[in-house]
Amino acid sequence: MTKQDRLDGMTVCFAGSGEFGVPTLAALLDLGAKVLCVYSQPDKPAGRGSKLTPTPVSNFAIERGLNLIRTADLNVEPMPDCDVLVVIAFGQKINDDVISRPRLGAVNLHASRLPKYRGAAPIHWAVINGDAIAGNSVIRLAQRMDAGSVLAMSSVEVPSSMTTGELHEVLSKDGAVLVPRVLSELQNGTSKPIEQDHTQATRAPKLTRQTSLIDWNRSSTEIANLIRGLFPWPGCRVRLMDGEQPVATVTLVRVIPHATQTPSIPGVINDAGQVITGSGTIEIVEIQPQGGRVMTLAAFRNGKPWVAGMRLESVE
Repeated sequence: MTKQDRLDGMTVCFAGSGEFGVPTLAALLDLGAKVLCVYSQPDKPAGRGSKLTPTPVSNFAIERGLNLIRTADLNVEPMPDCDVLVVIAFGQKINDDVISRPRLGAVNLHASRLPKYRGAAPIHWAVINGDAIAGNSVIRLAQRMDAGSVLAMSSVEVPSSMTTGELHEVLSKDGAVLVPRVLSELQNGTSKPIEQDHTQATRAPKLTRQTSLIDWNRSSTEIANLIRGLFPWPGCRVRLMDGEQPVATVTLVRVIPHATQTPSIPGVINDAGQVITGSGTIEIVEIQPQGGRVMTLAAFRNGKPWVAGMRLESVE
């Protein structure tokens, strides 16, 4: 940011829950914005003891001594007079009267190049679909999901080996640059919103464990994209089978698709240690054993068999 892009004196209210919004909140503070209030979802049970755990945004607000309001409904909460409301990965629908309360309105950071991938899981679906380009959009909040006018958009390359977790990190850092730029433009009156082409809108629906089930009859490229697109959550879990005997349950993390294959049954490991698919094979590069850390397949094979004729059985 250049000196004139600083946000000194700008008053901001921030609504967010997930890790995705933390870099932007940090950037707003670093650039001189005065964050009057942070709204986040209530603490939720997590871990083995189901201990009430703050959201990542709540944790950051606590660490930085910010005014934090944990709420299940922002619409019933008081909001101080402010210049703008910034909403990122918040998880609540916000009413028009709240959106219009700040002097410059409310903006939202969405992790796609809108109108593509409106919905809950844009990063996952960009990877699952094998997109080579992803990005962020900063939009005006609207009552239709992710349908507000676009204030800024970015573009980032997605390598064919990148997982959703890795792309999430890249885009979260990108948002920390994009959002302050938009706020600066709103502040100095140079913002130029662009209406979305709603006829080109596509959806990025919420994921479930069912989404992670692998159909080994699909092509090696489709399966590889699904695996990296669902890591770290919900993860494509498979059971390594020796005949009818289970050997281990692992989450597939990173694989390489290959176009050639020897005739065999999809899901079965061939002589090269690769898994047969409906079209081609996949070479397993990294896996995560149940309850363990991510490791290479070579490291896994030091303690477990992985031989031709064994098969992988997809499990929820």
